[in-house]
Amino acid sequence: MADEPSITRWSFQDFKMFYDVKFGRKRETNGKDADANGKNVANGSAALNGNGHVKNTSDMAVYEQYRNQNQGSSLNNNGVSSATISERPQKSLLPPFESAEMRTLAESLSRDIIRGSPDVKWESIKGLENAKRLLKEAVVMPIKYPTYFTGLLSPWKGILLFGPPGTGKTMLAKAVATECNTTFFNISASSIVSKWRGDSEKLVKVLFELARHHAPSTIFLDEIDAIITQRGEARSEHEASRRLKTELLIQMDGLTKTDELVFVLAATNLPWELDAALLRRLEKRILVPLPEPEARRSMFEELLPPALDAEKLPYDLMVEKTEGYSGSDIRLVCKETAMQPLRRLMACLEEKQEVVPEDELPKVGPIRQEDIMVALRNTRPSAHMHTPRYEKFNNDYGSQLLH
Repeated sequence: MADEPSITRWSFQDFKMFYDVKFGRKRETNGKDADANGKNVANGSAALNGNGHVKNTSDMAVYEQYRNQNQGSSLNNNGVSSATISERPQKSLLPPFESAEMRTLAESLSRDIIRGSPDVKWESIKGLENAKRLLKEAVVMPIKYPTYFTGLLSPWKGILLFGPPGTGKTMLAKAVATECNTTFFNISASSIVSKWRGDSEKLVKVLFELARHHAPSTIFLDEIDAIITQRGEARSEHEASRRLKTELLIQMDGLTKTDELVFVLAATNLPWELDAALLRRLEKRILVPLPEPEARRSMFEELLPPALDAEKLPYDLMVEKTEGYSGSDIRLVCKETAMQPLRRLMACLEEKQEVVPEDELPKVGPIRQEDIMVALRNTRPSAHMHTPRYEKFNNDYGSQLLH
């Protein structure tokens, strides 16, 4: 008769080890593990979930890994001891949510945070002085001088940039992301619209909770007319779209409003289609017009700088011929002008029918005055049709120029 297998008595430590292996709970670090992980923990680079547990790097979102890397590098460069750093309370990357579903939505929205600098300075935007001044009042100055912006002088909570296409609305948003020391959320319709019932409203709510958590922050809603048009205009408006609009209005100015510095920057080409309640919440409505003659001349001088050994370009004639052109149209005119000498050079190279080494290729010739006239004939303005309509909306709802 074979011997019966003996029953092994497990100690509490053995059972705990089996439980850790079975269910994947992180075991306590000791010995070499503590030495290996001590650097990351001391530098504050370990990712924490909403309950305070340490997450593995493979389980972290891309945004979390980016923030952890930046935090670790900045702490190491300061030369502060690890003991002092570990004593400081570390701000979690995500605010605590009541469910895992909301946390998943927050991680998806975190990917819309601008991580790198768009490299657009205020000086690189020609003209639009009124819009730049108001943006500095709303974002830059409250952070720089918080003592003054209290009570009635609290910062602007929302600014609407409207005007013809190609006049620099998105460029202004890029300048805010570059120059202002805020968390910048670049939000479009695809960021907060979901096919699942109820998720769109939750995404809007989570978006503003993230913005308050990372305050001071800026929420940029590009082409906002695609998200919140006038309510009740047609019987065909879907219930989900109406709920999304209502949640956005509530988050911008409702009972959930807090004192955290959350600035909403919106841009649209169709301001007359926006809901009246949204216009009330966007306190400043700035017309971004077609460039003035001085701004057009500055654009031409920057994009087509005068060459020393070439004939002088007729900037005055170019400014006169481009009345009604947007900034984007002027850039196309300059590009078409610069293409004319290159086309002449390409024609000469093609006639030779032989391969020229790269180091022996001739230089592109200078720009002639006839090249500018050809470019003006080939490039027509694209944004001048609705100029009177923008001016009428600006007279009715816009914030006029202040001197």
